[in-house]
Amino acid sequence: MAFVLPALPFDKTAFGDIMSAETFDYHHGKHHNAYVGKANDMVKGTDLEGASLSKVIVAAKDKGNKGLFNNAAQIWNHTFFWHCLSPDQQTIPGSLEERINADFGSVAEMKDKLKTEAVGHFGSGWAWLVLNGDKLEITSLHDADSPVAHDGMKPLLTLDVWEHAYYIDYRNARPDYLSTVLDKAINWEFVAQNLDGKGTDRADQEG
Repeated sequence: MAFVLPALPFDKTAFGDIMSAETFDYHHGKHHNAYVGKANDMVKGTDLEGASLSKVIVAAKDKGNKGLFNNAAQIWNHTFFWHCLSPDQQTIPGSLEERINADFGSVAEMKDKLKTEAVGHFGSGWAWLVLNGDKLEITSLHDADSPVAHDGMKPLLTLDVWEHAYYIDYRNARPDYLSTVLDKAINWEFVAQNLDGKGTDRADQEG
């Protein structure tokens, strides 16, 4: 067996102008797919062949294998990101809203802090809402780095701030992309589900 490119959990035309089909053709069909192919090539014939994606990510980090880490982590990061999106505007489940209010004051303040983190992230990477112990926190990770590789960092929501995530539709206007996605395209049901601390499993796959 080998890692596969997971199907998008929605039709690539479902978001209209928020995220175009062309963006998904490149972001999912080209970039995400390339990480899958490269990771498979790198684990073939090694002691990691057949290991789960999450185990490969951790092992690659421990071994200092940056190439394998980058490609395996990007498979996971992108898979998680697709699940964080929904073409149907959703209300935030009460269980999640209560936690957000307790740790950030309000949903609006949480969104503003997450957007600020994502806009201010220099270069490529990911902005994250994570569960750290019993507390919700916002952080960002550079390039392919992933919560999977960090003990105690349990992912709830991510925003992709690599240029290939938004350049076709928003050109260089990263703030506009982030505002639109946060207000109109988040799968809050998925985010709430990850309060159980099992978010890593939801984007994992067997090797």
